[in-house]
Amino acid sequence: MSTTRRRFLTTATTTTLATATVPYFGWQKKTLADESKAKNDRVAIGLIGAGGMGCGNLRTAAQWIDVVAIADADTGRASKANKLLSDGKAQEYADYRAILDRKDIDVLHIATPDHWHTKPLIEAMLAGKDVYCEKPLTLTIDEGKLIRKVQKETGRVVQVGTQQRSQFQLFVKAVAMVASGRVGKIKKITAAIGAGPTCDALPAVSPPAELDWDRWLGPVPAVDYRYVQKPGKKGRPNTNCHYEFRWWYEFSGGKLTDWGAHHVDIAVWALEQAGQAGEHGGPTGIGGTATHPVPFKNGMPVERDRYNTATGFLLSAAYPNDVELIIRHDTDNGVTIEGDKGKIFVNRGKLVGAPVEALADDPLPEDAIAKVYKGLPMEADGRKAHWATFLNCVKTRKSPISDVHSHMRALNVCHLAGISARLGRHIAWDAKSEQITGDNEANAMLSRPYRKGYEIDMG
Repeated sequence: MSTTRRRFLTTATTTTLATATVPYFGWQKKTLADESKAKNDRVAIGLIGAGGMGCGNLRTAAQWIDVVAIADADTGRASKANKLLSDGKAQEYADYRAILDRKDIDVLHIATPDHWHTKPLIEAMLAGKDVYCEKPLTLTIDEGKLIRKVQKETGRVVQVGTQQRSQFQLFVKAVAMVASGRVGKIKKITAAIGAGPTCDALPAVSPPAELDWDRWLGPVPAVDYRYVQKPGKKGRPNTNCHYEFRWWYEFSGGKLTDWGAHHVDIAVWALEQAGQAGEHGGPTGIGGTATHPVPFKNGMPVERDRYNTATGFLLSAAYPNDVELIIRHDTDNGVTIEGDKGKIFVNRGKLVGAPVEALADDPLPEDAIAKVYKGLPMEADGRKAHWATFLNCVKTRKSPISDVHSHMRALNVCHLAGISARLGRHIAWDAKSEQITGDNEANAMLSRPYRKGYEIDMG
């Protein structure tokens, strides 16, 4: 493993992309489906994390890719994903590191729980792989600093799974309206992301035989496996494992990073397109109120047997020149952008407001959407477009629409909101140095130690 990564770092300029067979997606008469027909155009992909998101993403991209390797700490999930995605032909692994040395795989999809994003992503980049990694990209702000550093050093293409950045008819159009001055100078943006869930105390039980619980925990401190199937109800159980990991600070940031990674990302993108994100692209501070389902002491939950992330919040991030970015749970899910010329609201189902209605008589310029989309191909919409753009960038070496640098500018706001919520006080942020100022306790929460045996292998 280490030898492979060191070899890559010394031979990056002679990367195998010269001979890679990746489909071209662009403004051409041929459709994406036509481009994918040639066998040699298909991309061999390794999947790390075989849950619903990983399977859903790769089914979306199925016309362009072949899944040849699957890694998951849950052998049952790996087997199920293998049958679904490759008719059982992919090689299954318990340890993702076995995929990184495979020379037939140039592209990886990481769809693990949040606490398992940073380590395999960094090691994949050092191994010479391009990566589509699910959001939120990190568990802490300092992880984001390291990811950005490694990406710059290796030049790998990394697309973050914030697929709203590829929804042209709604979110991209809304940002294009902002960039075209249709709402004027932004005064306030509100990201409404919904309330977090609660549950009763969950008993510690033995994990299922197919789940390697220690490996699933990986970098975070060891805790008991907890699980209760809701009596008389269908759907997901209450647990601290698959899917429900989102509601535990041990593994995630709750709604603030889960949905915040989507809507705060759109808010920050709009501020940047309006030229109002500040010189260093971040807020000066954040504060407000938040409620949690368990007591907290020194920013940590006192009770560890039930969901502990914030259930409700009204937090405000201050940007330069009196611009306010609000994150709240109690209004219609979506993003409201208020400027001195008007207000628009956008979510996954609608784009409304007086400036939108005015487009009937005064449409956006033909290239308005293309400009905010960085001139990248736009032959699909939503999640499919997000994958098409990524695969195009793998070939062209362009920066994708949701690169690690833009993503972390937005995700840092979400992480800061979480720190403020957990400590119950306002925190000041120096966007240039990326440090919390005047609060040593809060600043210490920018990072977390990795459990022994699960440190990042920097080669």
